[in-house]
Amino acid sequence: MSQGSSQHPHQVVVIVDEGTNPFEVGVATELFGLPRPELGLPRPLYEVTVCAPGPEIRMNHGFFTLTGLPGLDTAAEADTLIVPGRPDNVVPRGPDVLDAIRRAHARGTRVMSFCTGTFALAEAGLLDGRRAATHWRWADSFRRLHPKVLLEPDVLFIDEGDILTAAGSAAALDLGLHVWRRDHGAEIANHVSRRLVFAAHRDGGQRQFVERPVPDVRDESLAPLLAWAQERLGEPLTVVELAARAGVSPATLHRRFRAQLGTTPLAWLTGERVALACRLIERGEERLDVVADRSGLGTAANLRARLRRATGLSPSAYRRRFGAGGGEALVS
Repeated sequence: MSQGSSQHPHQVVVIVDEGTNPFEVGVATELFGLPRPELGLPRPLYEVTVCAPGPEIRMNHGFFTLTGLPGLDTAAEADTLIVPGRPDNVVPRGPDVLDAIRRAHARGTRVMSFCTGTFALAEAGLLDGRRAATHWRWADSFRRLHPKVLLEPDVLFIDEGDILTAAGSAAALDLGLHVWRRDHGAEIANHVSRRLVFAAHRDGGQRQFVERPVPDVRDESLAPLLAWAQERLGEPLTVVELAARAGVSPATLHRRFRAQLGTTPLAWLTGERVALACRLIERGEERLDVVADRSGLGTAANLRARLRRATGLSPSAYRRRFGAGGGEALVS
């Protein structure tokens, strides 16, 4: 599966069907279809085409109709095929749409679904025996219709390599940025996330249903604490120190992280440190112990374990793939 090159951008094809949610189509085009001058590259890394099974497609609730789109045979050109969701997900997709999805996957195309687009992948038979995510509201319906799929109802997204599924419309942004990181590294993904004004890294395992109660008296946003901690990742920060900085107990801080971010303070801190380590490697730091120290991961062994868990790559393999000009193995 091609990641694209300076001569041939990675081809992303989005299938729209009757009733497709327009927001998720917008997410796909915003993530992969717009120019990225912030990257300073001579050519785009992705190119997006939207295709449909018919000459006219009414979007969700008939807000507007798309016309003049290429047909489903366009999916044959895809390096990545994206299937957005629609609200009437218990109604099967047309056989032509399902066949286009099956044939794309059989050719080795990377297939992604946003929100209830997971239903279409399951209907196409791509998910039996595999892990998948979909919107929490439709989890019970999904289980009844597709009992062979290993649904994980309380995560943002799941990356199974050739098939990736996002839990909801906003989680589609998380999955899209994850794909940017997977294809082109943390540094480029950070540029894209800043342009989107969106969190640069939310791990797929975070909860999708996040409670955001309105504070009765004072603002309890974690934003000031997160910004403070991000400037000190190389220091030996602990959850106790974070709680003290926020002026609350560790238990209260834990509850706020769960409510506002869907994760724990320690998991967030570790994720930020791994992301920093990735950026340091991409920028050319060759000494593994320096990367571990500056990112706050402590030891080279811990860095190796954390990076492999997050990216599937060793530090040296990560540098060869994402570092400036590739390079030799990192040294301890």
